[in-house]
Amino acid sequence: MHVTHDPAAPATPTIDFNSFLAVDIRVGTIVEAKPFPEARKPAFRLWIDFGPVIGVRKSSAQITENHPLETLVGQQVAAVVNFPPRQIGPVVSEVLTLGFPDADGKVVLVQPSRPVPNGGRLF
Repeated sequence: MHVTHDPAAPATPTIDFNSFLAVDIRVGTIVEAKPFPEARKPAFRLWIDFGPVIGVRKSSAQITENHPLETLVGQQVAAVVNFPPRQIGPVVSEVLTLGFPDADGKVVLVQPSRPVPNGGRLF
């Protein structure tokens, strides 16, 4: 799924602004987080509230190294909300929760620096 985690990798080819706008990245608040022992790689199941229009969506996130399960509820995260649902083992993931790799290649969640309304779109 991930092309590369190498920070020295070159940028991908240029896209136009409409291509960027086609990716709907929204902020939401994690309202529930559970272990996902059936996942091939360590992961959690997340329920993220994106506000009244999009609602609560499910995600599988490989964030176990940098984000303890008991700290996740209440945190705001960024996610792509307009990908088709994806079957991950016995779970359907409805959004792609976004993160960056740390120095060891482990995911660090993309989060706003202060609280913002759920459902806000990245611009």
